[in-house]
Amino acid sequence: MADTTDSYGVLRELEVGDRRYRYYSLAALAEAGFDSIGRLPFSLKVLLENLLRGEDGLSVSREDIAALAGWASEGRPQREIAFRPARVLMQDFTGVPAVVDLASMREAMAALGGDPQRINPLSPVDLVIDHSVMVDAFGSAGAFEKNVEMEFARNGERYEFLRWGQEAFDNFRVVPPGTGICHQVNLEYLAKVVWSREEDGATLAYPDTLVGTDSHTTMINGLSVLGWGVGGIEAEAAMLGQPVSMLIPEVVGLRLTGALKEGTTATDLVLTVTQMLRRHGVVGKFVEFCGPGLQSLTLADRATIANMAPEYGATCGFFPVDEETLRYLRFTGRAEHQVALVEAYARAQGLWCEPGDQDPVFSDGLELDLATVEPSLAGPKRPQDRVALSAVAGSAREIIADETGGAGNGAGDGAGNGTGGGAQVPGENYRLNHGDVVIAAITSCTNTSNPSVLIAAGLLARKAREKGLTVKPWVKTSLAPGSQVVTEYLEAAGLQDELDALGFDLVGYGCTTCIGNSGPLPEPISEAITAGDLHVAAVLSGNRNFEGRVNPQTRLNYLASPPLVVGFALAGSITRDLLTEPLGEGADGAHVFLKDVWPSSQEIQEVIDSSLTPAMFAERYADVFTGPEQWRAIRTSRSLTYDWQDDSSYVRLPPFFAGMTAEPSAPTNVEGARVLAMLGDSVTTDHISPAGAIATDSPAGRYLIEHGVKPIDFNSYGARRGNHEVMMRGTFANIRIRNEMVPGIEGGVTRHLPDDEVASIYDAALAYQAEGVPLVVIAGKEYGTGSSRDWAAKGTRLLGVRAVIVESFERIHRSNLIGMGVLPLVFTGGETRKTLELTGEETFDIDGIDAGLKPHAELPCRITRPDGGVSETKLLCRIDTADELAYFNNGGILHYVLRDILKTA
Repeated sequence: MADTTDSYGVLRELEVGDRRYRYYSLAALAEAGFDSIGRLPFSLKVLLENLLRGEDGLSVSREDIAALAGWASEGRPQREIAFRPARVLMQDFTGVPAVVDLASMREAMAALGGDPQRINPLSPVDLVIDHSVMVDAFGSAGAFEKNVEMEFARNGERYEFLRWGQEAFDNFRVVPPGTGICHQVNLEYLAKVVWSREEDGATLAYPDTLVGTDSHTTMINGLSVLGWGVGGIEAEAAMLGQPVSMLIPEVVGLRLTGALKEGTTATDLVLTVTQMLRRHGVVGKFVEFCGPGLQSLTLADRATIANMAPEYGATCGFFPVDEETLRYLRFTGRAEHQVALVEAYARAQGLWCEPGDQDPVFSDGLELDLATVEPSLAGPKRPQDRVALSAVAGSAREIIADETGGAGNGAGDGAGNGTGGGAQVPGENYRLNHGDVVIAAITSCTNTSNPSVLIAAGLLARKAREKGLTVKPWVKTSLAPGSQVVTEYLEAAGLQDELDALGFDLVGYGCTTCIGNSGPLPEPISEAITAGDLHVAAVLSGNRNFEGRVNPQTRLNYLASPPLVVGFALAGSITRDLLTEPLGEGADGAHVFLKDVWPSSQEIQEVIDSSLTPAMFAERYADVFTGPEQWRAIRTSRSLTYDWQDDSSYVRLPPFFAGMTAEPSAPTNVEGARVLAMLGDSVTTDHISPAGAIATDSPAGRYLIEHGVKPIDFNSYGARRGNHEVMMRGTFANIRIRNEMVPGIEGGVTRHLPDDEVASIYDAALAYQAEGVPLVVIAGKEYGTGSSRDWAAKGTRLLGVRAVIVESFERIHRSNLIGMGVLPLVFTGGETRKTLELTGEETFDIDGIDAGLKPHAELPCRITRPDGGVSETKLLCRIDTADELAYFNNGGILHYVLRDILKTA
């Protein structure tokens, strides 16, 4: 509080029980002349309080507060503000490289003559290890133990490093493996809704806010906690006390009315919302939910919707505090005083939502009648491509036919027969066909945070077993809950046994199939897919289904609710219409349809009421930081700096700070740059960033073999994110990426010019670096959609890319590029790579970078073609704020932070 100016004089006191809190009052600010504060969207009220509390006359000014306070009446000002989150959340895939960066910053600080201890998180950081478990074992009682054993064997070096970080850094906690997915642990345990801390002899209360290194950090918006995903680089800066720079956002209101009808689930709802908002256009905006329909949604339903904000493109998907918020806090074991504080604070700050209240003023608005939602899936390549369940079979057949030149007309019948194409499965008495479902996974925080859909899956399994149905033998089944509490209530309801009987045994507590950790398919199935060049399917209850993500052998990947995952496992084919065709034959020889085994809403609710208790949350989270025996057995040092091992294939000192000086060098223009890759629309961070399995014949695979790692021990790219040598070799190496410079070829290859040699993108980049040639990447719309992967930017930087030129960027990736010193540029005047008739054989000169570069500057670009012809065009610099410009001019955000800390020593 001592550092806060409080120029509006709004510091007040709040009494809750026998305790007193100080807080920055929005009501008091309204009385100071900002009458429209009461009509602000709730999410902006949280931002406004953040500015009041952070006002220092430098990063937050009196004018910043006035601009946001007048948002509802003054035409939505486009003003840069500084947001200071209360805490940071990480998962281990993104967290390990962040801790590697912090450790390397300590090395750099020492090399520059500073105190390494100054490199320390100033904000609380929680890292949840949840992305490292893979589905190797499945369909058996011992699957969980086997996968845990393999997880620790594969990740010993990483886990030793994280244990060191836990000891070396202040304000840094690690939730051990096997606990759950970070977003669900956050929802059920870490989040407080209202935070408090001791300061100057008093207790200050303020909204719980955060940024996370996973894009689905937005899940916590369902609990009225404002937070979103940022790049690991930006999160590291936030940990080190730097504010998150942002423009005052537009806020789109989605008014919900009615209630879901019988037979529909929260998954169907979120897929509908995702399609609706993606079509409307909410990229870079806040979305806030309002209306009478909120009353029919449980907190778990709200979290399901908030989780998928990245899929509909929004920065966040916020729900206000109401009675359901308090009910959930009590039910999950939060202290009664904390619940009382949340209610008292929300009411005092105008953050409380009461049924019948007038909706806030929004930038724009939509409305959805929940009763119009119908059973749906999304796929086969993007989460926003919703398909009604009734249309899935037909659309899948069309897609397969189109991609196979008509062979898909002989798609399988789900019985292992098939009428055309297909391949015999070695050693089995059935054939595998186009459209067959080879992966059925109940996975991901999106759905396993929601008891209603998990119970529905269990009840469907029970009814299917009673009818005598079994899962088709070619389907790899798995259950990977986001929380240990799921196991508690499934077992209490007697439904885990039912799921086990169909092969949905527990495989681990973590993000598995959704992140690409689906594990290998059984060898006979894999061989049949390869032999028949089959287009087979995965059905998963996750939130991501981008190309090449789930499994390299599944070309059609669909998101679905857990009960539909079980339904398709029984049917065996994505081309079977579950509404009109039978799932199979029962024990009596009669056809059994989906409607025969689908549980009613009443059945689901009765099981929830009888099997889910608050004691389950209290018990499972009592020792949340202790971890399993394997975690406790890990020994590590308590040294200030990390003892880097030259022979480590998991954790290596990155080169980002090599040769760094106390003062930055002036940025230079781009001269004579070659095109490393020319890409199309909707290129995701899954295409750019190393993800999934490491192929033996890839640059990364060859590197590991050269360093004595056997292919069976390759692990995944995600697990090796602490090794820059592996990661830069895997950048732009996705098996489904399509570089227009090499038409007709899928995968991470390009042409090295001017000799026109086809090579891997890594090898070509290495050759260009040896020749001193800078590089650019060209692409279309929505470049960088997907997970908040810092390595999509880090790898780009290490490959020697100076600028990325596209039609439009996704928010997080644009920010990450700047954070790594890569210039994000956008075509102007309706120009694109196509209108400019680019082939990738051109060279590029981009001026204006060395002459007082400013946010949103238009930079002249000279394009020289192979025949010597020259074109001139203008490119929009997508450095949006003064802070971002400072980061870029320093060569990256971490370089800026390091120099800033050094100056204040």
